Amino acid sequence: MTKEKKQYWLIALVAGSVIIIDQIIKIAVKTTMQIGQSIPVFGSWFQLLFVENEGMAFGMAFGGSAGKLMLSLFRILAAAAVLWYLISQIKKGKCSTGVVVSLSLIFAGAIGNLIDCAFYGLIFDESYYHVARLFPPEGGYERFLHGRVVDMFYFPIIDTTWPDWLPIWGGQHFLFFNAIFNFADAAITIGVILLLFIAFFFNKKDSESVAEKIN
Repeated sequence: MTKEKKQYWLIALVAGSVIIIDQIIKIAVKTTMQIGQSIPVFGSWFQLLFVENEGMAFGMAFGGSAGKLMLSLFRILAAAAVLWYLISQIKKGKCSTGVVVSLSLIFAGAIGNLIDCAFYGLIFDESYYHVARLFPPEGGYERFLHGRVVDMFYFPIIDTTWPDWLPIWGGQHFLFFNAIFNFADAAITIGVILLLFIAFFFNKKDSESVAEKIN
C-alpha cells in the first residue's frame, strides 16, 4: 500500500471514529435526558449537562433563523475546504501523519456538529419538559439546516465566590470552566492545538537545521 493510500485510510479511520462516537453520545443524551438535566460523573467537577445551542462551539449561540442557516452553510464550506486542502496536500506528498490526524480531527468535528444542524431538527422533537423522541409521527422541531447542536460535557472546575476584600470583584460569583461542549468540539480543539504544535515545533526544528548548515 502506498503512503498516499495509507493517509487516506487514516483520514477515514480518524474522521469516521470521531463522527460515530460523537453521534452515539449525542443521540444517547438526546433520547435519555431533558434539556437542563444534569448527571454527575466525577463529583461536581465533571457533569453531563444537556443543553442545546444554535450551532457555535462551546455553547455559544448564533441567533435567528438566518443566522442558523448561515452558520450551517459556513460549516459545509469549512469542512469541504479542510478536506480539499488535506487531500491536495497528500497528493503533493506534503502531508505528515501528524497533519493528517490534526486536519482529520478538525474536519470530523465540523461534520459532527453539522449533522446536528442539518438533521436533528428533522428527526427529533423538542427536549423541553420531556425526553425527545426519534422520528416522531408529527415530525421534528425544525427545518433542514436549522437544528440545534447537542452539548453535554461540563467541567465547572472552580465554582466559588471572590473574597469580599478583593477590589472590583469582591463578593461576586466566579466559575471556571463554564463552557459546555461536545465530542465534536473537543476534536476540533485537539486538532487545532496539534496543528499549532506541529507548525511551531517542526518549523523551529527546520529553521535550526538550516542555520546549522549555514554556519
